[in-house]
Amino acid sequence: MFDVYRKEIDWGGRKLVLETGKVARQADGAVVATLGETTVLCTVVGAKSPREGIDFFPLSVHYQEKTFAAGKIPGGFFKREGRPSEKETLTSRLIDRPIRPLFVKGYKNETQVICTVLSHDMENDPDIVAMVGTSAALTISGLPFLGPIGGCRVGYKDGAFMLNPTMDEMASSDLDLIVAGTQEGVLMVESQAQELSEEIMLGAVVYGHEQMQTVINAIIDLAEACAKEPIDVPPPAAELATVADRFKAIEDDLRTAYQEPNKTERQTQIAAAKDKAMGLVSEDGEKKVAGEIFKKMEADIVRNSILDTGLRIDGRDTKTVRPIVSEVGILPRAHGSALFTRGETQALVVATLGTGQDEQIIDALEGEYREHFMLHYNFPPYSVGEAGRVGSPGRREIGHGKLAWRAMKPLLPSKEDFPYTMRVVSEVTESNGSSSMATVCGTSLSLMDAGVPLPRPVAGIAMGLIKEGDRFAVLSDILGDEDHLGDMDFKVAGTSAGVTSLQMDIKITSITREIMEVALGQACDGRLHILDEMAKALTGARDGVSANAPRITTISVPKDKIRDVIGSGGKVIREICEVTGAKIDIDDDGTIKVAALDDASGQAAIDWIRGITAEPEMNVVYDGKVVKTVDFGAFVNFLGNRDGLVHISELQADRTTKTTDIVNDGDAVKVKVIGFDDRGKVKLSMRAVDQATGEDLEPDGRPESEQTRKPRGPRRRDD
Repeated sequence: MFDVYRKEIDWGGRKLVLETGKVARQADGAVVATLGETTVLCTVVGAKSPREGIDFFPLSVHYQEKTFAAGKIPGGFFKREGRPSEKETLTSRLIDRPIRPLFVKGYKNETQVICTVLSHDMENDPDIVAMVGTSAALTISGLPFLGPIGGCRVGYKDGAFMLNPTMDEMASSDLDLIVAGTQEGVLMVESQAQELSEEIMLGAVVYGHEQMQTVINAIIDLAEACAKEPIDVPPPAAELATVADRFKAIEDDLRTAYQEPNKTERQTQIAAAKDKAMGLVSEDGEKKVAGEIFKKMEADIVRNSILDTGLRIDGRDTKTVRPIVSEVGILPRAHGSALFTRGETQALVVATLGTGQDEQIIDALEGEYREHFMLHYNFPPYSVGEAGRVGSPGRREIGHGKLAWRAMKPLLPSKEDFPYTMRVVSEVTESNGSSSMATVCGTSLSLMDAGVPLPRPVAGIAMGLIKEGDRFAVLSDILGDEDHLGDMDFKVAGTSAGVTSLQMDIKITSITREIMEVALGQACDGRLHILDEMAKALTGARDGVSANAPRITTISVPKDKIRDVIGSGGKVIREICEVTGAKIDIDDDGTIKVAALDDASGQAAIDWIRGITAEPEMNVVYDGKVVKTVDFGAFVNFLGNRDGLVHISELQADRTTKTTDIVNDGDAVKVKVIGFDDRGKVKLSMRAVDQATGEDLEPDGRPESEQTRKPRGPRRRDD
């Protein structure tokens, strides 16, 4: 029934299996990829004909994690998978980026890739398995895909690189780098690093490219056995040459437009040139190819101008960074805020500090965990002078936010050193190239403005590439048009000590090591320059958190006292929070974090907790309250919920015959601990304390004979 083809290899000491022909046979390409016991079903389907009226390649990639893969049932009312998680969205982008440039130009059939995680062994991350499986499915599908590609994760520990480290190994790794590419070169890099040097980062990319060759060869072997016949790609339209010839009439207009440094004015001139060009075509066939020809003219003008003159659209050379203005503390009520402007790119970044109750709970296949640092990136349409959709964040927003998150994460203090939950929101208010790197710079400034103790500030820069044959130019701090018309988007973030994040996307088939070395070197120079400009606003974290932020105090109590602080059904801790206005987080190890907006309420909560958990100390004076009077003395609540007995003989120095002559229920008194009975009950004294001043009248304590002596009862009166 099944015509199964299988390829099995040893990859870094683990078995990688690629299998096709048994599952999802109606898809154009379907491969079940397995590494260890992590299994992903990867399918690809291409429409039989191109969609009418589009001038782009409609490719969509969907990575899906099914909870059954980890033996779990989804949470929530409906008990089924819902909207994509952040991990699913990011992995979808991770797969899309290296495969998109490898489809044959002119192919515009709607194409869909779906990767479904079927099994997760809690050791091998499914993202790499999905990427490899997708490459195999595309290669055997018959679609015009110029692959295969390979991909792998690279770790770094103790001076050595690790291939596809397990999830446990990643916890101690100084590097988390994913690289994808072809046999010829690298197409995509995504990474987070602990301030590593440019040399180590380049070495990791080269190492990953070498290690993926085994996988690429395995996919080729599988394709030779079972690949479908390639589909025909429509030849270039006959009208291309005609339209290209007519558009020469507007070449000067377009060239003049791209000499305008101001983005808004430049777009106006380009739009006018495009309208003029569209007036030169009339037939339907010519109109279909007009947009493609116009875009090619734009690319030729911009690219050749840079290669020939070394000057860019805004008049800069290839290494110069646009003017930078950094401002902090611009929002009076925010805990930390910054406005970072670089040329025509601007980000308003706001930091907010919260408590442990504000941590994000993430339900992943690997298990539930909490995240105390969140970074949310927003790209409103007004930032590019457009009226557009406003709603929930898309893939772009999630991807850019995660890139900035990775750049900042290695520099953040631990929960133990800084017990706050941190949320940063980046509102891109202007955009003309690399708003994600502006977010990194703004995030660093806003966190330092909020008083977060970063050891060093972080900055980011985006690099571009123009490559024609053997000629190439690496561009520092690229504009939006240079990104759109160029061959590379290479983002590098880090500190003065090293790189913390690196992301690279290539629009051509691959780039050489030489180009990467040049790009990393220029990026380092640019990053140091940006850090110098940021230092004009703020050089380090402020002393203490903002006055608007909660004050968090950490105390410890014995584990056996935790239940006393919480109380039955949480009654005690709720009362403390309601009365004092503080927020309280209790850990299982007895660590208690008290957060309050003012010192008084925080101290009140701390005193309350300490009163509950504290043990009475010998010869120490306490404030107390009479809770019950009896013939032989008074019971006094003096330490949290703890009571002790003031015997009638200890009420005052003079002889007393009746307790209520001295104290009554509800009276505030000062008592001193003078001993403990055989059952651990506390014996108190009022006569040893000046009730007006609280002065200890017996600072040296009682004689031992008196401490151990049992109190006499009241004298009997003879009637």
